Amino acid sequence: MVNMTIVVILSYIVGSIPTSVMLSKWRHGFDIRTKGSGNAGGTNVFRVLGWKSGLFVMAVDVMKGVIATTIAARLFWDPTLPFYNRTPFDDFTIIQMICGAAAIVGHIWTVFAGFKGGKGIATAAGMLIGIAPTEFAVSALVFFAVFFAWKYVSLGSIAAAIAFPLSIIIRHNILSDEIHSYHTLVFFSLGVAVVLVYSHRKNIKRLLEGTENRMVFPPRKEMESAKG
Repeated sequence: MVNMTIVVILSYIVGSIPTSVMLSKWRHGFDIRTKGSGNAGGTNVFRVLGWKSGLFVMAVDVMKGVIATTIAARLFWDPTLPFYNRTPFDDFTIIQMICGAAAIVGHIWTVFAGFKGGKGIATAAGMLIGIAPTEFAVSALVFFAVFFAWKYVSLGSIAAAIAFPLSIIIRHNILSDEIHSYHTLVFFSLGVAVVLVYSHRKNIKRLLEGTENRMVFPPRKEMESAKG
């Protein structure tokens, strides 16, 4: 039980690393959450600091999910779960799910930045790479299709979050793919989707009101105009 607790805490801490806040403070002298949309995610970094910084932040945030579901889970977990595993999943996969969820929670509610972090999409993508690569590929395709059609990162992110459980449901029930421990994985994926959609609640409101910002290319650095 102690080792399990340590693994979850470590995963939360990894997810809590406020990449965008650290980058904006160290390199530019301000908190990214005081500019643009006020969010600490990669999209706001794209708009305020430019595409290079945005790609860097997103890459690091993805790696947080990968690290939690692979390195942290594998290096520090106790082979004996503190509860009876009733699923066909091996114990390590269960640990991966828990660690991935902890990293997402850490990214959204980071202890290092007043519990005000990003939306969790990039870290969730990293988690999917470690746990469900097929579903990651489907969710990524959905994100890019929606984004390029409407130019809303938030809409693409919400669609990708919903695509995660839907792809599992469709694969198992319509395409008749045999997915090990489907009933466990589908509920886990639904829980992740609910958290990610909830983290975008303000974006949903702006989308409905028609006030959500579209992503333009190349991204304009709002930081320069803000300084002026």
